[in-house]
Amino acid sequence: MTKHFNIADLFELVADRVPGRDALVCGEQRATYAELDARANRLAHFLLERGVTAGDHVGLYLYNCNEYLEGMLACFKIRAVPINVNYRYVQDELLYIFDNADMVACIHHQEFSPHIAEVRDSAPDLKTFVYVGDDSGCDAAVIGSVEYEAAMQGQSVDRDFDERSDDDLFLLYTGGTTGMPKGVMWPHKSLFYAALGGGGWFHPDGPITEPAQIAERMGDFTIIGMALAPLMHGACWWYAIIQMLGGNCVVLNPARSLDGGQVWDIVEREKVNSLSIVGDAMAIPLLDALQAEPDRWDLSSVFSIGSGGAVFSASKQDEFRERFPNVIIMNSFGSSESGNMGFDSGEKKSEQKGLGNVAQSDFMDVITDVAGEPHRHVQPGETGIFARSGYIPVGYYNDPEKTARTFVEVDGKTWLLTGDEARLEQDGSITVYGRGSNCINSGGEKIFPEEVEEAVKSHPDVFDCLVVDTPDERFGSKVTAVVAIRGDAPVTLEAIQEEARKHVAGYKVPRELHVVAEIPRAPSGKPAYPRAKEMALTGDFRVA
Repeated sequence: MTKHFNIADLFELVADRVPGRDALVCGEQRATYAELDARANRLAHFLLERGVTAGDHVGLYLYNCNEYLEGMLACFKIRAVPINVNYRYVQDELLYIFDNADMVACIHHQEFSPHIAEVRDSAPDLKTFVYVGDDSGCDAAVIGSVEYEAAMQGQSVDRDFDERSDDDLFLLYTGGTTGMPKGVMWPHKSLFYAALGGGGWFHPDGPITEPAQIAERMGDFTIIGMALAPLMHGACWWYAIIQMLGGNCVVLNPARSLDGGQVWDIVEREKVNSLSIVGDAMAIPLLDALQAEPDRWDLSSVFSIGSGGAVFSASKQDEFRERFPNVIIMNSFGSSESGNMGFDSGEKKSEQKGLGNVAQSDFMDVITDVAGEPHRHVQPGETGIFARSGYIPVGYYNDPEKTARTFVEVDGKTWLLTGDEARLEQDGSITVYGRGSNCINSGGEKIFPEEVEEAVKSHPDVFDCLVVDTPDERFGSKVTAVVAIRGDAPVTLEAIQEEARKHVAGYKVPRELHVVAEIPRAPSGKPAYPRAKEMALTGDFRVA
């Protein structure tokens, strides 16, 4: 049977090449490649038995666990489409995704049984439920859910499945800073090359050109990589699959929240080589734990720390370098829609520093997005929207209007507009600034919140920060910082301004300071800028 650039095909090629290697570790759960493949085959046969067929959607409503990746692989094996359900969603969001995603089956933790019972009527085709046991005591019988291991019992381990395709879909639901989650439709081949490196992360020859080559890329040294985000987020799932398609070992964080000390315990015990984090929100507790107990752990195995999906400030990168002098730090740009858009070179080439610089290419550019005008490529020195062509998604599931706004035709080629504003520099590189929708206009000057947030978080007493605009009589809007501080440390506006001026131009420095107990975030973990602005406008948290 022909092998394709399909995640299931590629995984099976790797599993056959290194069957005895550890593939997955989550707490007390461990699995070799052969064991993971066999369990995914059993689950795939159970789903087939229940009537799940090619193109059907299967929800994964789970905390981090081995069963999450087993479920994902089982879906891919039978050409079904896994749907990531954010376990932080409240009822309205769950109602939306269960309705919008057209699920026919759902694999879930026992704890979520009553939540599913409340929303299952919004998904009339949802008939099959499988639950992973936990200590919640919730009654899975209310939705007729079958216990996971019981579902696997007696199922075949054979790979007697239909031939797959490059164009089988992976559907990634992503939550923005506003609005309901939207499902990004990725063909497997596009996902493989755009987000998973095309099999080239761990090999000097770069991406593969034929599926069978993936098995030839297995090195003798297994890289042990730990993904700290939940698997329900694309950043963690992508990292996990990159590791597996390289024949390496994935270590997951089994905890429901991120505790820095607990993570370092796992890193020491499993001798983790590479850490994947999501910006400062994860960097800060990790660094705080090291500062509190600098000699507690043997972390000599760590040689790489990578971040993507959120701002990873220069100050936090420098702190990691102090703790790990020989570490390689990678700060990547990308999104659920774009995959990996490149790595910051570390050279700020624009007077407005932005978040970093990446290389322009035939498939990476800056496109104008002006109402009433046709889209075009910008000229050097112009700003527009960071865009990608080539291996990209085919749109948003059940949302043609959003698809039409995001995927545009320029010179006969389809381009994805990421939403990040960017500038094409004279040397051909691209400076990325951040979400244009959050841009602050103060007296005619454009100010990007992410850049100011990075500057503010350089202050040692600032734990987290969001920057928003508030009304200003003279300039129309002013830069306002909403911060969470460490402990009871006293922080003044003057101190924040003094630190910020070291990193950004004077007109970008915050003019107001509001100190809150916790920075507001959406269930997806992304910044909740509207809520932060509301908090600032109340005046209840203002600091002189």
